[in-house]
Amino acid sequence: MRNVEVTDPALPDGHAPASGHIAHPSADAGKRGATPLETRLLAIQSAAHYHGVELDRTDLRIPPGENPQPATLVNWVRASGLWARAIRMGWRQLMKLQGGAPVVLLFNDGSAGLLVGVNAPRQVVFLKDPRALGGEDPVPVDELRLSQVWTGEVVLIRRERGVAEDDAPFTFGWIFRLVLRERRFMTGIAWASIALSFLTIIPPLLVMIVINKVLQHFSLSTLFLLSVVLLIAILYETLLGYARRELTQVVAARLDTRLNLHIFNRLLALPLDYFERNPTGDTTYKVHEIYRVREFLTGRMLQTFLDMFTLLVLLPFLFYMSATLAWLVLAGAVLIALVILTFLPAIRRAVGRTVQAEIEKNTVLIESVHGIRTVKSIAMEPIQKEVWDLRVAKASRMRLEAGRLANWPATLTTPLEGFLQRGVLMVGAYLVVIGGSSVDVGALLAFMLLGTRVAQPLVSLARLIEEFEEVRNSVGQVASVLNNPTETGSAQTGLRPKFAGAISFENVTFAYPGSKTPALSKITFSIPAGTMLGLVGKSGSGKSTVARLLQGINREYDGFLKIDGTDLREINLAHLRRSFGVVLQDNFLFRGTIRENIVAGRPGLTLEDAIRAARLAGAEEFIERMPAGYETFIQEGSTNLSGGQKQRLAIARALVSDPRILILDEATSALDPESEALVNANLLRIARGRTMVIVSHRLSSLTECDLTLVLDQGKVVDLAPHRELVERCSVYRQLWLQQNRHLTAQGQRQPAATPALAQGD
Repeated sequence: MRNVEVTDPALPDGHAPASGHIAHPSADAGKRGATPLETRLLAIQSAAHYHGVELDRTDLRIPPGENPQPATLVNWVRASGLWARAIRMGWRQLMKLQGGAPVVLLFNDGSAGLLVGVNAPRQVVFLKDPRALGGEDPVPVDELRLSQVWTGEVVLIRRERGVAEDDAPFTFGWIFRLVLRERRFMTGIAWASIALSFLTIIPPLLVMIVINKVLQHFSLSTLFLLSVVLLIAILYETLLGYARRELTQVVAARLDTRLNLHIFNRLLALPLDYFERNPTGDTTYKVHEIYRVREFLTGRMLQTFLDMFTLLVLLPFLFYMSATLAWLVLAGAVLIALVILTFLPAIRRAVGRTVQAEIEKNTVLIESVHGIRTVKSIAMEPIQKEVWDLRVAKASRMRLEAGRLANWPATLTTPLEGFLQRGVLMVGAYLVVIGGSSVDVGALLAFMLLGTRVAQPLVSLARLIEEFEEVRNSVGQVASVLNNPTETGSAQTGLRPKFAGAISFENVTFAYPGSKTPALSKITFSIPAGTMLGLVGKSGSGKSTVARLLQGINREYDGFLKIDGTDLREINLAHLRRSFGVVLQDNFLFRGTIRENIVAGRPGLTLEDAIRAARLAGAEEFIERMPAGYETFIQEGSTNLSGGQKQRLAIARALVSDPRILILDEATSALDPESEALVNANLLRIARGRTMVIVSHRLSSLTECDLTLVLDQGKVVDLAPHRELVERCSVYRQLWLQQNRHLTAQGQRQPAATPALAQGD
């Protein structure tokens, strides 16, 4: 294939270049310097670029050296906010493609090309090579030549129409659309249910014939024929029942998978401040309510609607056998439904109170488990037990009240259900005895067998309405979490510049939600790339808020916060955070090996990358002393690591991707003096070639900074090196003297032994 560039996919109507040929897609890869993998990725990026979206290669999660599967490419594209789908197409389907948007053809050798036009009369498609440098026309290719390199795999890419499914609000409507996506399986279930409904008619009819014909006339041949019919009906019922249950299980599994994936993705997309404002127990309980919704969808609701098929099929037969008895069955079922509907408002309120009590109880449990070290260290067990007892008692009381209330409709409907099961038999027997009806003994028995099958769906439908109120409450609980504003839009759109590290704040004002006092008030400062900046001030002065704004955690500020001249709100959020390294005061390490924790979130990085980052962070020395080295397993809560070791691993994790900007937010404030000295001894090496922002209460750890920003009550007091601040800034000098009374008045530190760990690079 001749090398061309995707620029304008519009083609002359029915025309093509006079010459050109198609070669194997990688025939000139050496000339272009692109591997098949590179060509495939370029094709996807070119198709996305046509729709105005720039794909970031770092978003693509594939092991080194492996060619991405179509599903992986689709997920990559969808993560950017576009619609994408991988399918198989034949030549005839290609001929029917309309529109100017390019279609990605995945070739057999792992590369790809772009289909940018179709000429159905001439039976050719026009292809472009994503590696082209520009100025070349598309190449016409016929079916025979294309079949030599392509077997039908394509990736379709376009803009989302309306609201993307993953971004749509979580409601019953969203769940219903999710169920409709399984219409192929649901259709099979419906046909199986209809067939089973007709088969349920056969046994009662056979009973009626046996009583009215066989027993009266002693006809063995008729009995034998009926037995054969019954055997065939049982066989078909068995096979159809198995098929329906199998399809139902498939639908349940697929719905469960989609719900779980959607929930986890939405949780990860929620901003950090949501989790800071809402208790973990509250969020966990509400999200787990999705399982009640799932059980309702794939359990009672699905079974009830399947039974409704039986009702629709059987009702005409019941009216055929006895209209009087059929009306009695319907009247009883309607009365049951009315009783249940009468109690629904009160039950709804009781269920709401029960759910709230369960949330409060669950919050205590989650907080106690997460904070078990603190609970035990300050002997809080009796207090927590008392709080737990109160919450359990309240939840039990609310559940008991709801249960008692729900018991009333169950009690009132019991005699009605008894009438449907036994009272109709008595009425039917009366009609047979008086002889004033067409009902005979055989028809009465057949009616009773069918009548119970008809009444049950009607009663189940009434019960379904009762359960629906509980499930509606569950949907509301889940929606209260998932329908919060997400960071998805900011993570899918925006600029992806290459950072140098220059930072500037221009009249930035920011206040936390619900607070009347701004955390930052018109602060203005700027630092060039490669600066080591310290942030100091009293508690509440705004130091950590500056770090939060830099990370894009809070973006609702006034003024301008720029990185290398670009306003932070215009930068793609995912790209921004991948370009930063962040170390907090209390860092979380995952269960797994030390190596896995260092390279976490960076697929493709090797052990050598982990070793290089550990050496820079000063962690290599203690890692190598461990029995399994970098394969040492970190226990939950990092209990087998000291505070200093844990912090140095967190620094190594932040450095493994060589970020241009590194933020240390109180990273050493919780360390013992020895561990703090080890970390501080490596700061100059860590800062080499990057911008560093160090937030700290301890001024001694900031003396080597190029500049130190002094904040007080959300305002900038001064910005200068340590020596100048001691001389001219009263706020800084006061903090320095409070922490370093043992030092000389000039603010010089006494010489200390340099840790051996800091030696060498």
